[in-house]
Amino acid sequence: MINDILTHGDQAELLSVLRQLTQAFGGVQSVAEQARLNPTQLYRTLSPKGNPALSSLTAILKAMGLQLAVQPLATPVVSQ
Repeated sequence: MINDILTHGDQAELLSVLRQLTQAFGGVQSVAEQARLNPTQLYRTLSPKGNPALSSLTAILKAMGLQLAVQPLATPVVSQ
């Protein structure tokens, strides 16, 4: 699901799913502790207007047992 959002969705969708996952993983306080983030920072990061830094995003995902990965596109983009 997250991979589909990263491929075809937008940032607002991603943050919405991460908010839902945060609740599934014990809530903001629990995920913030595991991600070593301030709960207020996590709340703001995942808000609809949030713009997470890569370091915050990877810490949040790691707290959920997930990670970002880079993979080649099915059809490579050709530069001109």
